[in-house]
Amino acid sequence: MSDVLYPKATAVWLVDNSTMTFEQIAEFCGLHHLEVKGIADGEVARDIRGADPIANGQLAREELDKAQADPKYRMKIQKGRHQDLLKTNKKAPRYTPVARRQDRPDAIAWFIKHHPEVTDAQIAKFLGTTKATIETVREGSHWNKAQIKPVDPVTLGLGQQLELDALIKKAAEKKARDDKKKGIKPEGETLKPASETTAEEEPVFAEPEDDAAPDTEVAADDFDDEDEEA
Repeated sequence: MSDVLYPKATAVWLVDNSTMTFEQIAEFCGLHHLEVKGIADGEVARDIRGADPIANGQLAREELDKAQADPKYRMKIQKGRHQDLLKTNKKAPRYTPVARRQDRPDAIAWFIKHHPEVTDAQIAKFLGTTKATIETVREGSHWNKAQIKPVDPVTLGLGQQLELDALIKKAAEKKARDDKKKGIKPEGETLKPASETTAEEEPVFAEPEDDAAPDTEVAADDFDDEDEEA
């Protein structure tokens, strides 16, 4: 497979600006020679603008001259100056030393206990483990379950603190969005309706004390005695 950037656009330019054979252009661009023929006939890539491989540094002028002089010559691509910018930089799989691999179940148990919002896929990627291992720890069927205890992965040397914080933040934000869609309120949120918070409190009247009744009766008896003496 050719490493030429924009192979069809490059083929369009070579068809229009060189005397190379279809086979030469096809091999350089990683296309089929019939596809190159279709470009020359205007049946393929009619809306594609040609890309000059010499201008973008993928082809030397000497190589083009050699190919035009010899139909059997096959041009060699040279690394373009913009090629690295267009490549996606993928992180290499996380490598965990053998001495640390036995600590993974402890880190998995820590995620399950303290951060259930983090998905198994995120845990697997962060720790360099598998979903099957995570499932055995979650279900308690791991072969070494008696020795597993939750320990954060940074302490175990299985990750960096900044990466862990970013992972937890991302998982928490996603859970908050999902809960909002489902109408689930965050824990600790106990807002009352406005009708309850703005309503005036009704006055509370104190009940008469029971001790006042005997005093009233005694006073009434004293009054009656005074009337009889009179």
